[in-house]
Amino acid sequence: MSCPCGSNIELTQCCEAYVFGKKSALTAEALMRSRYTSYEMQKVGYIIETHHPDSRDDVDWKTVQKWAEKAQWQELKIVEIIDGQENDDEGVVEFVAKFHLDGSDRRHHERSTFKKVEGKWYYVRGEEVKAKPIVSHKKVGRNEPCVCGSGKKYKRCCMIL
Repeated sequence: MSCPCGSNIELTQCCEAYVFGKKSALTAEALMRSRYTSYEMQKVGYIIETHHPDSRDDVDWKTVQKWAEKAQWQELKIVEIIDGQENDDEGVVEFVAKFHLDGSDRRHHERSTFKKVEGKWYYVRGEEVKAKPIVSHKKVGRNEPCVCGSGKKYKRCCMIL
């Protein structure tokens, strides 16, 4: 079985060892991927354990459990990785997780911060990445006044540039 994290590697060779506590993730990206996999596998304990020790008590176990159980996880795409390699102490992973919940397809786009404590990576916090609004500009007609304010018609001014 291919790993749910999207790595195209067998689950047993990818995230499974992390989720079951057999080894620790070497990079922030590996921790991010294994956390996604643990949601799909409904292994909430791993999600809680991989929260940074300073914020772990703030995690609502029941909410995490409910989300993991109700969502049908479909895909994880990594958008950007900043640092978070084996020799780093901090890193950022931006990702999009697609899932189906309550009859509709959804996506969770997050920019997550990770820190290493005593050689082990932890999830610190995530900030939702909002979609950029679509901006449409009204097209200027050729016989309308030019947008530059010259007083000429657009066709006799900036349109010919």
